[in-house]
Amino acid sequence: MASPSPLDGLRVVDLSRALSGPLCAMLLGDLGANVIKVEEPETGDDSRHWGPPFQNGESAYFLSCNRNKRGITLNLRRESGREILWRLIERADVLIENFRPGLMEVFGFSYEAVHVRNPRLVYCSISAYGQNGPEASRPGYDIIMQGTTGATSVTGDPNGDPYRSGLPVCDVISGLMASQSILAALLARERTGQGQRVEATLLGATVAALGNFASSYLVSGVAPRRVGNSHPQIAPYDLLRAADGYINIAGGNDDIFRRLCVALDLRGLADDPRFMTNASRVANRAALLAALEARTSQEPVASLLATLDAAKVPAGPIRDMGEVLSSPQAQYTGLVREIEHPTTGSVRMVDTPLRLSDTPASLRLPPPTLGQHTAEVLRELGYDDATILAWRKEGVAV
Repeated sequence: MASPSPLDGLRVVDLSRALSGPLCAMLLGDLGANVIKVEEPETGDDSRHWGPPFQNGESAYFLSCNRNKRGITLNLRRESGREILWRLIERADVLIENFRPGLMEVFGFSYEAVHVRNPRLVYCSISAYGQNGPEASRPGYDIIMQGTTGATSVTGDPNGDPYRSGLPVCDVISGLMASQSILAALLARERTGQGQRVEATLLGATVAALGNFASSYLVSGVAPRRVGNSHPQIAPYDLLRAADGYINIAGGNDDIFRRLCVALDLRGLADDPRFMTNASRVANRAALLAALEARTSQEPVASLLATLDAAKVPAGPIRDMGEVLSSPQAQYTGLVREIEHPTTGSVRMVDTPLRLSDTPASLRLPPPTLGQHTAEVLRELGYDDATILAWRKEGVAV
């Protein structure tokens, strides 16, 4: 008999859209929570329309962050739609929303109002800048927040334009931090019996993730600048040319650097006063990289990796998505799973990254089609079929 998942029995109302909130809710679903995704009738989550690519009309973007949920649609501009949401909330353990600050209050679902009706509920708000403050009302998509948080200022060619990260770092990190905070609040509820408000911001999450960059400024008073593929505080920690491509090398300490020099038959570099310590290597990075690349550019990537792996020097190739997802390690660990979807048939998805030995996370439900489970959920809430049909005809709950 399979072991129960950690969050079996917990109900999550997911009012969020795009990426940060849906990712947060999906991770709770991976852990066994009963997640009910609430969307606007007809249009639904913005990410349903982000593409290409689409698989039989379903956006790859939406598919990436909405598994393990059931989907319903509610028109919250109608009193009957708000009544349904209240009934959901009164039976829920967690609510997640990432509307612009103030909109939940406009609909009548402020934290204070919800806490009165369900004091055990954990109420999570995800926003760009926070619920209050001089910039709270500004919209904040990931690209905006990468620039606003300083992430773009340290990304890109030092002699070229700043670049946004290809990874939606602000959305992903804020979603991860929100899920962690929700789990902490649920643990606190075990002791106090009370839910609480949880807030996550793209601003705060990304600045926290900047880590050594932010700390460097606080220590030195000098804003870090772009260093391309290098690390501002470690050398070598760089992308180097090979004969047929590129390779990443991470010389995280003096011992690794010496092993690197021996492996590449560059023993003289290890004894060069310019390169004997990490600080001196950082100061003389240009000369160091020129010497290393003169050697690596003469050998294919596969041969270099074999040599460096044997010497226990951290190194790796530059893979595209196809190479990553079909790699032997990805296949061995099951990073890609297939699940049946009501409109696409079989859909391939990246599996949950959460690994627990005794209470495993799992991929149980495909991302829902728009309003797929509306009638099912309404019946669970105690509404009869006549009422459900009337609401469908009125566009309240489709």
